[in-house]
Amino acid sequence: MAALAQLLGYGVLTLAVWKLVQRRASRKANALNVAGPDAEHWWKGNLELMFVDSFERCLKVAVDYGGAVKIHALFGEEWLYVSDPRALHHILVKESHIFEENDSFLSCNKLIFGEGLISTLGEQHRKQRKMLNPVFSISNMRELLPIIQTISNQLKSILVANIPPHDSVELDVLPWLSRSALDCVCEGVLGYHSAALDTGREDEYTKSLRMIGPSISKTMLFRPFVPIFVRNLSLYWRKKIVDWLTISWLPTQTMRDFRELRRVVEIIDSASRSIFQEKKAALEIPSQSYDTSGATRGKDIMSIMLKANASSSEADRLTDAELLGQINVMTFAGVDTTTAAVARALYMLAKHPRVQEQLRAEICDAVTSYEAADVDHLHAKYEGESARLSYDALMSLPLLDAVVRETLRLYPSLPVLSRRTTEAASVPLQFPVRSASGEEIDAIPVAKNQRLVVSLLAANHNQAVWGEDASEWKPERWLDSTQAGVKDGVRYTGVYSSMMTFLAGNRACIGFKFAEMEMSELSNLSVILHNDENSLLEDVLATLLRDIHFLLPSEPDETGHVKEVYWKMTGFHTPVVKAPAGDGETPQLPLSMRLVRQ
Repeated sequence: MAALAQLLGYGVLTLAVWKLVQRRASRKANALNVAGPDAEHWWKGNLELMFVDSFERCLKVAVDYGGAVKIHALFGEEWLYVSDPRALHHILVKESHIFEENDSFLSCNKLIFGEGLISTLGEQHRKQRKMLNPVFSISNMRELLPIIQTISNQLKSILVANIPPHDSVELDVLPWLSRSALDCVCEGVLGYHSAALDTGREDEYTKSLRMIGPSISKTMLFRPFVPIFVRNLSLYWRKKIVDWLTISWLPTQTMRDFRELRRVVEIIDSASRSIFQEKKAALEIPSQSYDTSGATRGKDIMSIMLKANASSSEADRLTDAELLGQINVMTFAGVDTTTAAVARALYMLAKHPRVQEQLRAEICDAVTSYEAADVDHLHAKYEGESARLSYDALMSLPLLDAVVRETLRLYPSLPVLSRRTTEAASVPLQFPVRSASGEEIDAIPVAKNQRLVVSLLAANHNQAVWGEDASEWKPERWLDSTQAGVKDGVRYTGVYSSMMTFLAGNRACIGFKFAEMEMSELSNLSVILHNDENSLLEDVLATLLRDIHFLLPSEPDETGHVKEVYWKMTGFHTPVVKAPAGDGETPQLPLSMRLVRQ
């Protein structure tokens, strides 16, 4: 049995390598005519140095070569690394049907999450997006804000309980930020009470949701082989080979990572199906209602989506598999991206105490005014709390909005993404670059099946658009001018504030307002996906900052070293502690905290 599994494993690997070699040979005649760095490895090219813990390298390549750069991928394949504003508009908006998601991205997402937005193309994707767009309306986000505020206040209570009355304390806040994001997403998206902030009540499902991101990152380099595996083997043999390759007697770390990813995916899939069926059953009883201490309140995104789908025409209606895929994608995207965004915002505020004090003053003034106003405080007070700001009040705070925008601009949760061409095309440039022979060019011909890497990170740091201080964290840029991100009439066409963090076109992030709201409310601590990711971000910040002052670590640990935080870019931005105080690998964000003196 062991010999057979090993033989099959080698056979699959040989097939994958042969296909890559064939692809390389077919593209020699269509080499990219644009300058770029030399290959640094005979078969890995520039990939490892460009995309493994490579924040500075991704920026430097764009500074050195411009908005379109040739990089070397596996086995000599050439990719086009793009950050030019006109090129991104052409790729993501104008000719998006020519520049599609690559096979490995779609195949892996379909295997892990099912038939969600990030796994589909063409008419199926268009139909899914048409049905989902109204789900993330401003009115629905308003309804979700009290859920997020309750969780943000629970997070604040946990952190405050760890702070001495007249002293400061150093605490790793990352696990708590992750758990609060998970609670927000489970409650807001699923109507599922995950209780992740209550460490004693965490179940296998919530544990798996927190582990899925790191598990995917550990197997990222194997993505190019997945489409070959899927296209050339039947479903029966794919399952058989996965069974053989993930059994416990294969001792390598890679196989352990694959086994863990499979286990996590199976747990999430089983739990998601169960929650989905419960939701469908609940909708058949119109009078049924729950509160957040149990299941859905009927205002979560899944319930809204199921109702919208049921009322759609037969032609527009999504299948159960498609609906389940949307839920899996939303929970994954919401937890990891929001955790990274809130963590980075708190870190930057701790690094810039003057901005933190100004933001705290803005939040406190807004709360005071809101309490004094003669209005019916829908979100007002719970057990001695100060007033909870309404959605409109939260979104109208200029400095809070500027902090969120600047954090999301400089540190997009997804730094790069990829595309492939469905036919030969030409990529126009706003700013000319050099050809492979050194000539100045303003367009780049690309062959069919050409791979492109869209660098959201380099676009958001482009000095030609954002100015010479493009890589500096300066929230005031959003306060001093209505033209932030516009220079000489040139701008990016992103769906959010001229930045590319949430993309552009028909594959732009559908949930950015939720994330913004969540981040802002945690600011009460310091929203659910792009529209929502911003809301979540603002709420967290608004909640925490009223009562807690954050600083970078300054006291030596038991070994005499002060902890220095370093942000690794491995899929997502992950904070770690540099040696010798840390191991440089374990995700953590130690911050010094003290209570705000009233």
